Order: sequence, then C-alpha cells, then structure tokens
Amino acid sequence: MTEFLRLARALRTGCEDPGTRFAHRLRVGLAVAALILIFSFLE
Repeated sequence: MTEFLRLARALRTGCEDPGTRFAHRLRVGLAVAALILIFSFLE
C-alpha cells in the first residue's frame, strides 16, 4: 500500500491552474485504464 501512495505522490502535479491539473489527472487516469485493459487481456 505504501508503494501506491508513493506512486500517487510522484504523479501529483504542483500546478495551481485547474485546467492543467484536470488534464494531468485525465492523462494519468487514461494511462491506468490502459494498463488495466492490457492486464485483463493477458489473463
């Protein structure tokens, strides 16, 4: 669990602009969704 928290802290953006923050979170979310999809096809 601590590894996930460390990864989450590393992926955070320090930008205060809401648009930039939303775009960053959207990219991270799409990357996680793609990894889940790839792993589900491997099983």
